[in-house]
Amino acid sequence: MRYFHMVAFNVLSTLIIFVNTEYEVDCNNLLMGQYCCNLPTIDKNTQQPIGCTKENKAKVKCSVSEGLVCKGTSENTTFEKEIPCKYTNGYSFELALMFSVFLGMFGVDRFYLGYPAIGLLKLSTLGFMFLGQLVDIILIALQIVGPADGSGYVISYYGSTLDMLKLDNETVKMSSSMWS
Repeated sequence: MRYFHMVAFNVLSTLIIFVNTEYEVDCNNLLMGQYCCNLPTIDKNTQQPIGCTKENKAKVKCSVSEGLVCKGTSENTTFEKEIPCKYTNGYSFELALMFSVFLGMFGVDRFYLGYPAIGLLKLSTLGFMFLGQLVDIILIALQIVGPADGSGYVISYYGSTLDMLKLDNETVKMSSSMWS
């Protein structure tokens, strides 16, 4: 019986040490469930997270789960994680679409978006005889034509934003036999 108490004490003390052990990990490689991030603060003017950069990234403060410690941070339980966002430079989608519908024949939509050459051409040809205006209404409504500086439109946070799918060198084409 005494032997059983000694074994039980050793197992219990080992479990207590195991539970109180903190593991030092690289916080850039944590899996979901090993950290929790705060909700990003949304900028009222751009409808994107505050601090959204031209690389379409914003940082939020995250904290690691109990028992984990981040390597190389001043606060061992918190770190910053990059989240995706859409960089905007103040061009309103609704305003660009309204310019295109009502003043597109004069090129106001293209001047607004930063394309002065096309705007001047539309102004001098009355919107390419209204055909260019119709094409621009469709292109702006589908968000194919955006601001000339490469930024996105300011759209309501729950608005109808589109994400374009692109095919590049890192895209893998799979045959139907590889689907399962």
